[in-house]
Amino acid sequence: MSNGVQGVGYFFFLIYLFLGISINADIFMESIEVITGTTKEVEYINEEGEKVKVEVPIWNATIANLTLLALGSSAPEILLSVIESLKDLGEPAGVLGPASIVGSGAFNLFVITGISIVSVGNEDNDHEYKKIYDLGVYACTACFSLFAYSWMYFCLEIYTPNEVDLNEAWLTLSFFLLLVGLSFAADKYKQNVDKRSEKDEVKKERVAKELNKVKQCTLRNKAKQYGDQAIIACARGADSKAISSNDAAEIKAIFAELLGNENLSKFTPDEMLKVLEPEALLEKFAYKKANKIGKQADTFELKGMKG
Repeated sequence: MSNGVQGVGYFFFLIYLFLGISINADIFMESIEVITGTTKEVEYINEEGEKVKVEVPIWNATIANLTLLALGSSAPEILLSVIESLKDLGEPAGVLGPASIVGSGAFNLFVITGISIVSVGNEDNDHEYKKIYDLGVYACTACFSLFAYSWMYFCLEIYTPNEVDLNEAWLTLSFFLLLVGLSFAADKYKQNVDKRSEKDEVKKERVAKELNKVKQCTLRNKAKQYGDQAIIACARGADSKAISSNDAAEIKAIFAELLGNENLSKFTPDEMLKVLEPEALLEKFAYKKANKIGKQADTFELKGMKG
């Protein structure tokens, strides 16, 4: 068999393997998204003195991004590096594993950050200036990323040339824990500063968002009890024996307040379904997975309903 034929065969086999890795990584990421999107119901007293219950994510977004989500997105490089290290134990280390991790880190730091800033825009103003909201967390992660390259050079070229001893390994792990701790502290500091310095208008807007979040939580609880399609059909005027009259009136009132219109028949089922979705990204992961939203189930029709 000629080299050309073998090359074509190896190429398609390689594509097949990449496809398998992509499918496994996608499943792995979905599992991590469900874990990080776990919520709990807490009770607190709002500024009007009322006791309200609201769902909040168990995971802090910064901690989730730096640990589980980072593990999921970097799983191929990590596995590649681990496999190469185990394969070459007692022999000179290969370059494939370290090169893939360094290249991936550099790509994420520069290219992904740049594309994210360029891509996010305002429909009304395409030339709107973009900025990093939480500069403290970004600066912390950026400094540690640059430090990681310097630390790797120090370990492999200066302190213990061409090898990594146990002390260096434990120090590297401790640096990661330090990164997570400092990033979490920077995140909390930013939240406290924003809360103390907000103006009256911003404060009113925040309170309104909190009230809407409580109403959304009430709707989601009704959806868990009766089902998404049932409460949307009820809000649009369909008769349902399963839903009590009091609950039906409450569902219609909350939908009308959140959508800003009492004539709910004007809205499509998909538009009403979006009202049930949480705003926080991690909460959306869990909600979409639990309700099988995101692919074919994104759009559904209600029998006997139009619009």
